Amino acid sequence: MHPKRHLARPPRTVRLLCLSDIHGHADALSAVLATAERRGYRRVLVAGDLCFPGPDPMATWRRLRQINAVCVQGVGDRAISTVDLDTLRARDDHERERLQRLRDVRAELGDAILAELAKLPRVMRLTLGGRQLILVHGCPVDPTEPMTHEMDEATLEVMLGDEPADLVLCGASHVPFDRVVRRKLEGGGVVTRVVNVGSVGEAPTLASEKAGEPRYAHATFVESTDGGIKVEQFVVPLGHAA
Repeated sequence: MHPKRHLARPPRTVRLLCLSDIHGHADALSAVLATAERRGYRRVLVAGDLCFPGPDPMATWRRLRQINAVCVQGVGDRAISTVDLDTLRARDDHERERLQRLRDVRAELGDAILAELAKLPRVMRLTLGGRQLILVHGCPVDPTEPMTHEMDEATLEVMLGDEPADLVLCGASHVPFDRVVRRKLEGGGVVTRVVNVGSVGEAPTLASEKAGEPRYAHATFVESTDGGIKVEQFVVPLGHAA
């Protein structure tokens, strides 16, 4: 008889596609998903601002529902689902256009979807390979307040508060970054990786809306293996602005 051989267990790998700030740009969302599907992923996480103010709020919502995306509420989601428009007064043409777009998006989505947006959690805690992950639009202390690439470590430490998560995924600022923040909390030191996944629908080149300027979308893969967490941020070309 041959002695029993113990085969090495293959490493467990879970890859998540992490997005934020789609802002109703269904074409950009489709381009990101098509690019990501070539690599494969387990699930999609979205750090808020789903449907407003872009051109295709309903198509964006339907696509997110189709892929069973895990979403938290962003500032725009909260505005279109809960703000009483009768209490708002525009001070200039830009604000009047913004308010009209808010009305149009609400009308297109309808009461049932607006109610779902209103019920989205502002912060979601998940476990990934035994590690604690937080999904939030802004920061754990205040989900409406963005963490930006320009902030120093001391500022990020304040915005993380006493949250002991291993990884915080966020959006809001539209500019991606990947930072490590070392903090002292009760019970010992904590190292938290802060990853802003950028913007699918309003990356800076897209938001500028200059004719002929290249458009891009941001996205991030977060991969958990037995050895740790790997973060890969990437950019998807979308053509040129009209």
